Amino acid sequence: MDQEAPTTGLLGPPRSGREGAPERPEPGWPTAAGTAPTPRPAPGTWPTYAALDLGTNNCRLLVARPTGSAFRVVDAFSRIIRLGEGVSLTGRIGDAAIARAVDALAVCRDKMRARGVTRARLIATEACRAAKNGAEFQARISELVGLDLEIVDQRTEAELAATGCTPLMDPDARGAILFDIGGGSSELVRLGRSEPAGRGPPKPVIQGWVSLPIGVVTLAERFGGVTVDRATFDAMVADVSVALVSFAKAHARDLGGMHLLGTSGTVTTIAGVHLDLPRYDRRRVDGCWLRGHEIAAVIDRLMTMSYRQRVANPCIGAERADLVLAGCAILEAIRRAFPCPRLRVADRGLREGILVKMMRADGVWAQG
Repeated sequence: MDQEAPTTGLLGPPRSGREGAPERPEPGWPTAAGTAPTPRPAPGTWPTYAALDLGTNNCRLLVARPTGSAFRVVDAFSRIIRLGEGVSLTGRIGDAAIARAVDALAVCRDKMRARGVTRARLIATEACRAAKNGAEFQARISELVGLDLEIVDQRTEAELAATGCTPLMDPDARGAILFDIGGGSSELVRLGRSEPAGRGPPKPVIQGWVSLPIGVVTLAERFGGVTVDRATFDAMVADVSVALVSFAKAHARDLGGMHLLGTSGTVTTIAGVHLDLPRYDRRRVDGCWLRGHEIAAVIDRLMTMSYRQRVANPCIGAERADLVLAGCAILEAIRRAFPCPRLRVADRGLREGILVKMMRADGVWAQG
């Protein structure tokens, strides 16, 4: 699972924009997955990189430049678009969701152009994998926005999450159970102690992984998310627990010296509520530690809130208020299957993993 990633499309050939005006393609890196990159720049003149993650619930972009043994983010974008809304029920990405995606992706395209991005990987995950019209959606985005999306498989998604989050592993731990609770799927990875990687970020040691076809959107659509009583919550936990049985049987043994490592809106929201933040602050959330009783206290607190109270909470808001308890149910099932005493919260994931793999493939952190 350590094969370096191909580069996918930043901009394709000239085509009509949303207002009918021709769009000029940018020069630089190839747009087709699997195409060899252009000749490597001299050290110190690396391109500006971009990573885009089009998920079931969110559209996220990071633009970064290499620096030292890591990278510096120069621009970012995140918007909840609910691309997978209704996919679990109809099997198709709906017209309203496509319109929201087009708007968000156009913003991302413009940001990449403004920052002079010439090296990019643009991925789409579970909603596009599961939808009957995923390939049609992919072609429509290429036509309307000029971005060539790569629909990645579950294995790639798990690997990218591991690559992006491994720097947050406790260096004194024997390993970690990484989980990424998405909108349409949830990935879990058992990580061993990290391997040194010279000047760059540490490389993940993947001992096992699984992708569950369960996420906050799909679970909330099945059980409801606006009003969730204890019985409904317990039913959600039980449903996820069944899906976890095989992976837990193989990888929940010998958890001594290990911790949980969570990346998703669910865990960052729980951290923000636990910290009583007046507004979400990534600097305080990313890398923070939560104990089991602290997580349980937040979940209990959320269960007592009305939908309006969840909307009013600055770390939840209207866009997550009907999904947060479904996410808590997935987290609770994971905690029961892998009873580690500590959870480290990661406000990072697929995008960071994409950036690290592209830069590593280019030799950005090569010795000498």
